[in-house]
Amino acid sequence: MAENCGKFLPLGELLRELQPLRGKKKIVFTNGCFDIIHAGHVHYLKECKGLGDILVVGINSDDSIRRLKGEKRPILPLEMRAYVLSNICAVDYVVPFEEDTPYNLIKEIKPDILVKGGDWDIDRIVGRDIVESYGGKVLTIPFEFDISTTKIVEEIKRRYCGGGD
Repeated sequence: MAENCGKFLPLGELLRELQPLRGKKKIVFTNGCFDIIHAGHVHYLKECKGLGDILVVGINSDDSIRRLKGEKRPILPLEMRAYVLSNICAVDYVVPFEEDTPYNLIKEIKPDILVKGGDWDIDRIVGRDIVESYGGKVLTIPFEFDISTTKIVEEIKRRYCGGGD
């Protein structure tokens, strides 16, 4: 495979890489499934990166996505999703997590800024309590594009599985 812009690392290796950067660089964290990466994801990640120096993206494992979204998801396996994310140059690190939420990941990474999309109410953002406990910020970024993996899947079904042109 080609060289990545960012790095796909397990948590232990990520923490070792972040240690010398703490206090010198502002660490931003976001997370998601990133099943079929689209323009909305890329815009969102670029905006996240603009909030700090290092962007860490937590990515749900395949089992985690199945629990959250059903047996037919993810469309793409973790390795492919992580490869694409790692090659978006706004992304510095990609780290997988098995749980349904990134709470434990956030507790370990201790980002300066925690970010979610504009569809999240600040009060519902997982890990908010952790980040705010040490003076970090929790922010949302409005969507630039009206697109999601679910909408893409529905459009494919509409077009090719009945009712489309």
